[in-house]
Amino acid sequence: MTTARDLALVALGRPADRPVEQGNLSLALAGAEVIDLLEIEALTLNGDRVVPGLPVATGDRLLDEAVATLAGHGSHETVEDWLWRRGRDLAAAYVDDLQRSGLFTRPRRHGLQPWRGRSVLADSPERTRAEERSASGEPVLTALIDAAVVGDAPDETPETPTGDAVTTVLAAVGDAVTRLEALRLRRDVESAAFDNVWRG
Repeated sequence: MTTARDLALVALGRPADRPVEQGNLSLALAGAEVIDLLEIEALTLNGDRVVPGLPVATGDRLLDEAVATLAGHGSHETVEDWLWRRGRDLAAAYVDDLQRSGLFTRPRRHGLQPWRGRSVLADSPERTRAEERSASGEPVLTALIDAAVVGDAPDETPETPTGDAVTTVLAAVGDAVTRLEALRLRRDVESAAFDNVWRG
């Protein structure tokens, strides 16, 4: 299991009344992919710039796709640029991947009424391992979840991840999510102002 997939399983397994916003999760997943690719040396960082390494086959469809997107970007792309480029609709891609893997299910229904609700994560060894990793307070996964779940205060101060490269990635994820939240707030304020003008 990869950090990105564990993050997706934990985030998507949250209660329905505490969902993770899709844009935030997409940015956090893109950051998790960078961390996974750093670990297998498919890329390195030069300061805050992504430097492609040797092409590698990861055995994970989405990570292989991420490796393929490194080609052509050289060492000119910052981590934050990667997050915005790679993160576009990435949460939806992970949902699709988990569905293909059979890790989503539809809750049992009663009677003959057709199911009209949303699919939910199935109980699976993969989900159990991801939840256990999250519950253990593993610092990288904890930091990514905290970044994605804006507004949820962590139960305790997480341990600081070690390594300059990982710290750089996590800081970029935090900055990108904060920027996205600011854009969302500005859009909401502008929309409310426009509605007030029409109401007269």
